[in-house]
Amino acid sequence: MCGIAGYFDSANLAKPIIVNRMLSRIQHRGPDECGIYLNEHIGFGNVRLSIIDIENGKQPLPNEDKSLWIVFNGEIFNYVELRRELKSKGHFFRTHSDTEVIIHLYEEYGEKCLSKLNGQFAFSIWDKRKKEIFLARDRIGIRPLFYYNATNLFVYGSEIKAIFEHPEVKRKISVEGIAETFTFWTTISPNTVFEGIKECPPGHFIKYKNGKIIIQKYWELNFATEGHYYQGSFEEAQAEFNELFRDSIKIRLRADVPVAAYLSGGIDSSATTAYIKEISPDILQTFSIGFTEKEFDESHFQNLASAYFKTKHTSFKCTPNEVAENFPKVIWHCEMPLLRTSPSPMFSLSKKVKENNIKVVITGEGADELLAGYNIFKENQIRHFWSKFPDSNIRPLLLKKLYPYIPALQSASPNVLKLFFGYKLLETDSPIYSHLLRWRNSSIINRHLHPNILEKLSSFNPYSAILKNLNGEMKNMDSLAKAQYLETIVFLSGYLLSSQGDRMGMANSVEGRYPFLDHRLVEFCCSLPPEYKLKGLNEKVLLKAVMKGRLPDEIIKRSKQAYRAPILNSFLGESAPDYIKSNLCKNALESTGIFNSESVSKLLNKMSSKKECSEIDNMSLTAILSTQLLHKLFIKEFTYVKKSELIPCTIRSENEFID
Repeated sequence: MCGIAGYFDSANLAKPIIVNRMLSRIQHRGPDECGIYLNEHIGFGNVRLSIIDIENGKQPLPNEDKSLWIVFNGEIFNYVELRRELKSKGHFFRTHSDTEVIIHLYEEYGEKCLSKLNGQFAFSIWDKRKKEIFLARDRIGIRPLFYYNATNLFVYGSEIKAIFEHPEVKRKISVEGIAETFTFWTTISPNTVFEGIKECPPGHFIKYKNGKIIIQKYWELNFATEGHYYQGSFEEAQAEFNELFRDSIKIRLRADVPVAAYLSGGIDSSATTAYIKEISPDILQTFSIGFTEKEFDESHFQNLASAYFKTKHTSFKCTPNEVAENFPKVIWHCEMPLLRTSPSPMFSLSKKVKENNIKVVITGEGADELLAGYNIFKENQIRHFWSKFPDSNIRPLLLKKLYPYIPALQSASPNVLKLFFGYKLLETDSPIYSHLLRWRNSSIINRHLHPNILEKLSSFNPYSAILKNLNGEMKNMDSLAKAQYLETIVFLSGYLLSSQGDRMGMANSVEGRYPFLDHRLVEFCCSLPPEYKLKGLNEKVLLKAVMKGRLPDEIIKRSKQAYRAPILNSFLGESAPDYIKSNLCKNALESTGIFNSESVSKLLNKMSSKKECSEIDNMSLTAILSTQLLHKLFIKEFTYVKKSELIPCTIRSENEFID
């Protein structure tokens, strides 16, 4: 795992100090070594977390005749097979790294090489002959890739903070990006919360040449429609899933360093652990995090799974104060506002992994999206069911089963449930029906924005961006597939894999690997009929069947518990850090100019009084604080990397590579 950064300036020669600063800023992504390539107007480089071919896999790396140069962030899990194919076609290799496989694959197939890659990646290739930059990002968007494009200048990097190291890139928060985040929990790709900064969308590549940029999709998420579902029996689906998942785990164990696994206590991480034990029982080391507050703690299930598999297990508990103490660091690495504190414990977890000298962990993200594990999918089914008899007092009561951890809902009357869950109940033809309620609740945060900001947003509709992106692609999908599609293209890459995946791992130089997101498994799950995933209110039907007899029944049959972390006691508890008050006081809010200080003050008074606080109140507090921190870290107090802070970087010479 690594970090990449570079730029092309058609008006000036590339300066090594700018590239060095960009890479120094993201040293956490690759603390083992740093390399730079310079050629007239272009400069780019890589910070490396060495995992495969530790001795020889240094970057930037050229092809045989040095006409192509690559920097790469990620892992290509089928590189062994691809290397064999390329050698049979006459390609010569200097290393045993997966990085070199990519550049030869590109040399052989051009942009079509992307369809052959099984991995999680973001890479840049400089074609000296064409004077062209080629950038690409993996299908699901596991690894980040951002860019800035202006007259005569193109800048890119694994993280936005690296791009901000270029002196011509201005730093300004996008009010539209804020409004999107306060609705969808993330911006709609390719937007970010910073003006002028875009992301390369998942499953896309970018070509930059002569000041022109071309962005093209090479893969898309396709859910089967009625009449075109997987034709095999449920038993055959289990067998095929088992084969695909087993191979996905097997190739993700490829590394020249120890590999461990996260163990959350749910069925997803327990399943990955079960397969690892079957394939390579000698490397079974697991890590988990619990909470001192019982409401959020899953330690019982984590310990149960660890004992069942007899893993070498490391566990610890996170306090509300630790959640708060980590939060500024979390925002620095996420580079976006957050509506939940969940990333903070993940930061603590990856730190614990690093302290145990582990660089790679396998984790279970993706199963909920692909196999319908989230409550939002059940909520969608119930709302569809309810919409057929909208006056029913019985059907809304089904919603109580979904959220046992929200006390206010357990005591709610049918009328209260109708008021809360009945939002646009009859608009079942809407392509975004499944998420209308969640997004409406999140968008209430926007009420705390400053009047000047609200005025700027008066003609902005966050939903227009997502509806434009959908472009009718969901037209013939069943209702579950529509919900899964939205959850995957919006939430999975834009929020979950970013704030809780790549960023929290790489903050501590730990690489996450996600076997459920192997594109072969993704495509298989998308082909399944809905009842293989969600049957009534029973989620992940196929996975539970596959894991029967391979996991404790208590884990398989446990009710779905959303991963959450404390908010109220973290930010407004007795031991809350001083930075919270200093960032939420009237002067700080008015100085930033994003929020209405009177509105925020009322929210804080309500929550501080310990009166019953809603989920929306908790989200609002987190969103406001995280945005204030974002502005402070990236706008108000951001300073360029000083010369004394530059990391040692080797400028790679073509003379190094003598055949």
